[in-house]
Amino acid sequence: MDFLTIGLAILIIFLFIYLGMRATKWAKKMPKGAYLFMALMPLISLFPIPPPAFKNVAKAKQEQPKRKEDNGDDK
Repeated sequence: MDFLTIGLAILIIFLFIYLGMRATKWAKKMPKGAYLFMALMPLISLFPIPPPAFKNVAKAKQEQPKRKEDNGDDK
């Protein structure tokens, strides 16, 4: 990756941290703001979570014996 991509990623991470801190301070000042903040935070769960890498490893282990059988190799 180039430095521009890395710098942009770091900038976005710091921006989210800064905005999160500001929203937390704002929500602590007002009870209605706290309710709004708590209502919007679960929207993060709508984004898809990528599957764990160990599932790919398990698939590779299952395919490996099949390849040996196809080649005619015996244990």
